[in-house]
Amino acid sequence: FNIFPLLWTLYLSFTNYRANRPSAAVEWIGNLNYQRILGDPEIWQNLQKTAAFLVSTLFFQLLLGFALAWFINRKFRSHAFITTLILLPMMLSPAVVGTFWTYFFQPQYGLFNQVFGAFGDPSSFTMLGDVNLAPWAIVLVDTWMWTPYVMLLLLAGLRSIPEYIYEAAEVDRASEWTKFWRITLPMMLPFVVLAVLFRVIENFKMFDLVNQLTNGGPGSTTELASITLKREAFEKWRTGFASAFAIILFVSIYGLSSVLVKFLERVKKA
Repeated sequence: FNIFPLLWTLYLSFTNYRANRPSAAVEWIGNLNYQRILGDPEIWQNLQKTAAFLVSTLFFQLLLGFALAWFINRKFRSHAFITTLILLPMMLSPAVVGTFWTYFFQPQYGLFNQVFGAFGDPSSFTMLGDVNLAPWAIVLVDTWMWTPYVMLLLLAGLRSIPEYIYEAAEVDRASEWTKFWRITLPMMLPFVVLAVLFRVIENFKMFDLVNQLTNGGPGSTTELASITLKREAFEKWRTGFASAFAIILFVSIYGLSSVLVKFLERVKKA
């Protein structure tokens, strides 16, 4: 189930195969598909958009995830109920989330436009139709959905820190900032790296949410690598070309994951 599709995709990447013409003769073209991909400026632009999306979502999810983990780690009244509410977004399907937020951003009757367009015509405030705002709409929705997941990982990190270490620091009259910088952050670092690893893998191949929200638009403003792959494979039917692009994305994700795993192992040993 894992090896055969990968090997078949690898084989197709060296051919001119088109899925809409299965009876046509398949020609072996070597690494021509890879040369075309690596020499295509539009694909490089889409990879840059993917990287920008990845960095933006990681920043906000780590920041908000840590803040929520710090908040949830402190016992208070209605703790379980509030924790459940925070976790609700990650329990939903990305397609459902994309549909929900599409209506939320709708220019005529969407709540988002009604609120932020209160000082003018709400229909003129088009979050998903603006080339400058559409990328941030995707970042906002992905952050809303997956920050709870990051929070859970970081919460596990916070609760893994022995309480006696903080007590010893209080005896030494360490400030809250010193305890955070010298105790909390170093001991939570493996969990932070783990959260980054999981979110890098998922966001690098993000498809369903973006496809549902913008389908790469307006224009090609939000056309991430996964959207480009879909267009090449199922709109242009350049199956061999799309297979080569899929292999390049696979190698990229594998390389990033390997670096993060090695860094995680080094952090654990430190």
